[in-house]
Amino acid sequence: MASRCLRLAALLALAACPSREYEGSGISPLEDDEDAYARSRYKETPWCSPIKVKHGYANCRTPQGEYYKNVLGTRCDIRCQKGYELHGPQQLICQSSKRWSGKVLCKQKRCPTLSMPTNGGFKCLDGAYFGSRCEYYCSPGYQLKGDRIVTCMDNKAWSGRPASCVDTEPPRIQCPSVKEKTAEPNKLTARVFWDTPEGRDTADGILTDVILKGLPPGSHFPEGDHKIQYTVYDRAENKGTCKFLVKVRVRRCVKLNAPDNGYIKCSGDGNNYGAMCEFSCIGGYELQGSPARVCQYNLGWSGVEPTCAPMNINVNVRTAAALLDQFYEKRRLLIISTPTAANFFYRMQLGMLQPAQCGLDLRHVTVVELVGIFPAQIGRIGVKLLPPSLALQLRLLLRIPHYNFNIVVMDKHGMDKERYPFPATPAELFALIDNFPLRKEEMKLQAEIGQSCP
Repeated sequence: MASRCLRLAALLALAACPSREYEGSGISPLEDDEDAYARSRYKETPWCSPIKVKHGYANCRTPQGEYYKNVLGTRCDIRCQKGYELHGPQQLICQSSKRWSGKVLCKQKRCPTLSMPTNGGFKCLDGAYFGSRCEYYCSPGYQLKGDRIVTCMDNKAWSGRPASCVDTEPPRIQCPSVKEKTAEPNKLTARVFWDTPEGRDTADGILTDVILKGLPPGSHFPEGDHKIQYTVYDRAENKGTCKFLVKVRVRRCVKLNAPDNGYIKCSGDGNNYGAMCEFSCIGGYELQGSPARVCQYNLGWSGVEPTCAPMNINVNVRTAAALLDQFYEKRRLLIISTPTAANFFYRMQLGMLQPAQCGLDLRHVTVVELVGIFPAQIGRIGVKLLPPSLALQLRLLLRIPHYNFNIVVMDKHGMDKERYPFPATPAELFALIDNFPLRKEEMKLQAEIGQSCP
């Protein structure tokens, strides 16, 4: 009975006193006497498990500066080491449940995956994690542009510039060695062959263009040195070049000159191996010696040196044909036939021809006069007289009338080219002769040496 009265008195005393609460807690001891009891009993006793942050650390503050850093109400700020980043809340609180308010983890920082350079690659020591070093490399034929080594930094970015592999090496091409060749006989060129060089790209092996500067293989090269150049390009527009020489030599004899009072006409270049030089004489001269000479391999000329001697006409031959043979391929003939020396046309013709003697000589024309009627008939070539029988044979051979004035023009091959029954002016005769095929070649030669009439 007495103990019940003591308990009642204590309860009344408590009810009469003002209530005390923990500031900011919102909890009254009357409402949770067990919690209050725990606080008073365990406020300096470790409550939550100790915080251990791998690759990081915790900075903890207790409510009243207790010794242990894991008492109830302790607040811990979580930090990670360099190269790591926090996953979870930045602050943990030790709760009454003896558990921290969250879970944290320091994970190693990771940079973005590097892009693989075209025509190259990279190797890394530790993947793309913080501190990892990656080294770029390029395939053969390519060169690295950018930083060769990059490092994953704390800001989760790679150091240095992005790398790429570029084709800066020119393609390779090998030309043949010097080509030397001697021209064939009577030619000033030589045909030269070689294998077209093939380029090789050190990168992807693909060439876009092959350009030749110079004559292609199989061409006829003239005498001298000729530079041949090949240029190749790859897809990166790098170029490779090679060069070589084609040397063509012509064997040559000493150059020949035209004989005095004559002409020279040579094939080829005039003195190259195999060239042939032909000689002829101007009107009134005949060739003595070799009419043609050839430049031989030993660089000497065949035959003997020709000369042009004054033409000696033999009028003591038996037939008209033998007389005409002396002029074959040498002279043209202008045969004037008249029945008498007093013939008007005859005298007129001689008067017109006398001042045109230079033009006749220039055209290799020999004038033959047949005067009279057999047996009182004579012939004349310049100052040389033909026997009457020879003059008669000439008229009969060429079918020249005996009783009329007549002119016969013959070419160097003995062909009867034109006849006139009346006097012909020098202009008419020269126009006719200048159209003969051989005459055109003579005119060219005469122009080269400057031979002309005043």
